Amino acid sequence: MGNRGSKQQVDGRRQSVRGRATATAVPKDTKKAYEMLCERLKELSALGGISGLLGWDEMVMMPAGAANSRGAQKSALAGVMYDKKTDPTLGALLETLRAAPAGALDPVAAAVVRDASKDYVKATALPKELAQRIARLETDAYPAWVKAKQASDFSIFAPFLKEWVEVNKEKARLIDPSAPAYDVLLDDFEKGLTSARLDAVFAQAREGLVPLIAAIKSRGAKLDDSWTHGEFDVEAQAALCKKGAEAQAALCKKVWAGGEAQAALCKKIALDLGFDTEHGRLDVSVHPFTGGAHPTDVRMTTRFKKEDVMEGITGAIHETGHALYEQGRNLEYDGLPVNSALSMGVHESQSLLWERMVGLSKPFAAYLLPLLKERFPATFGSATPQQLYEAENTIREPSLIRVESDEVTYPLHIILRYELERGLMDGSVQVDDIPRLWNEKMQSYLGATPPSDAKGCLQDVHWSAGLFGYFPTYTLGAMYATQIYAAAAKDIPGLEDKIKAGDFAPLKSWLNVKIHKLGSLHASGDELMTAVTGGPLDPSVFLTYLKNKYTELYKL
Repeated sequence: MGNRGSKQQVDGRRQSVRGRATATAVPKDTKKAYEMLCERLKELSALGGISGLLGWDEMVMMPAGAANSRGAQKSALAGVMYDKKTDPTLGALLETLRAAPAGALDPVAAAVVRDASKDYVKATALPKELAQRIARLETDAYPAWVKAKQASDFSIFAPFLKEWVEVNKEKARLIDPSAPAYDVLLDDFEKGLTSARLDAVFAQAREGLVPLIAAIKSRGAKLDDSWTHGEFDVEAQAALCKKGAEAQAALCKKVWAGGEAQAALCKKIALDLGFDTEHGRLDVSVHPFTGGAHPTDVRMTTRFKKEDVMEGITGAIHETGHALYEQGRNLEYDGLPVNSALSMGVHESQSLLWERMVGLSKPFAAYLLPLLKERFPATFGSATPQQLYEAENTIREPSLIRVESDEVTYPLHIILRYELERGLMDGSVQVDDIPRLWNEKMQSYLGATPPSDAKGCLQDVHWSAGLFGYFPTYTLGAMYATQIYAAAAKDIPGLEDKIKAGDFAPLKSWLNVKIHKLGSLHASGDELMTAVTGGPLDPSVFLTYLKNKYTELYKL
């Protein structure tokens, strides 16, 4: 998803050299101006849906030989969208509506104007020269990062990261000169959140997690998940290597036909959780993701590992969470910004709520185990729900690699990255010091020092695309998920018993009403949390969940 987004951003920015049309007449009547605005925003949303469908097809079905033509298609579409996003008439409509008398716009319309205004400012803020510089840097920095990672030599990538720091500072200044640069970048991914607020949230999380991890390492009981590994049927995976449309089509048909055991199981779980196949589909891709064109056309993918059936299941549950959010959006406001996900953190909360709060729970182990026994009796035939629960929640030695870490250690990987990229933006951290600071923080937070740059500061692609402010959303999503699930458990009688019985409909329906249909009505995650849970984001809820769960598991 991130790579496609970056490519679309590059294409869009290349179109910034295009001329802008002259603004057409804007009605002074608030109602007529709002109707005219909605027409334009809905057209942009439809074009975005086309872009999403092209991106899904590129990742799942497109033959390799179509790459150049697909690039031209996406570039042309990005150019059309850029012209419409920066149309002076759109700006004039927004200016008129922002000046409307108090009470002239209902809460939904006010949210539409608020978010569309912010998008317009960001779309029109950059001069041609800066847009071209960003496009070149996006093109050049990625291969430099790949080369640096292969050589495990940060100095190869350092000049490009230095330029990204310069570019992002200038971009932030042009968008909002009154705000800290990092806050402007953070708003692209987690609107309404400031670095000052994030500092406090992450400091509290760090103070709670470091001693918990140390206790698990030093005196925790030994849990075993090795018994869940084995030889599982993944013949469908071989088709992924062929990249042809025929092979991909056959693979997708096989997934839906249920002829391959892991695919059939993942499909059943997705359906049980509430995924609607009348308005979505599940396929296989190298990297799991959720995309598509519209809430009525949601596409998600997963992948399978021959020796680890749980990876495919976990991936399917995670992507189903994203898909349920998309399918649950309020079609009454179809095509308007208010019907979009509030933020990346909130979107991640929906995938992590299902993956962790549900999927890694004792009740879910009781639901899942009979399905595993039926399909893989040699591995799971004599297992108990408690054994499966322990295996799913085993913490090995803290991983040096973010994407391989568990729910206890993962937040510290994110906090480390946040502290470094925020420091780069405020000048307290220099690019050349990144490897040393990375290793020092890894040792301090997780008790492990990377042996190389490749397994340390070069492991993630994000900075090569200039994506400062992206990392925090992963752990914010985990925190939101914990707090949202706690509220759901209070509202839904016998929720754990329902999960154990495979009855997920009450939780899905609750999330539809409390989260999905609200879209971007609220201005921030804190506002949403207050509306749904009675208070803003509270890291202590997340810490209490982890402490209680792992104190019991590891007999601390």
